[in-house]
Amino acid sequence: MSDRIRVAAEEDIPQDEGLVIPKALTGADDDIALFKDDQGCIFALDNTCPHEVASLAEGWVEDGYVECPLHSSKFDLRTGEAQSLPAPRGVNVHRVEVHDGEVYLYAGERP
Repeated sequence: MSDRIRVAAEEDIPQDEGLVIPKALTGADDDIALFKDDQGCIFALDNTCPHEVASLAEGWVEDGYVECPLHSSKFDLRTGEAQSLPAPRGVNVHRVEVHDGEVYLYAGERP
């Protein structure tokens, strides 16, 4: 089990957009993108699309998926699984918790 890290206030994460948490803060192999869907649920995924180097935090969030801004691969916010080509594989997901409006990340730990 990884240590929890306070990474943001819940209000810092724009709805249907991403917020990048640098790997220097988390100790993860990649920057981590936090997303808040239209129901207010928060998800954490590796930020880099595995197809080409593109930031998923710059993508579009809709219906439980984030779409890569470069070539439109879609990734499931809950599982990180790739839902469409050209992504050759999914991305890692990380456990997040919200307590009293503060968002805590458990980098490397699956939800």
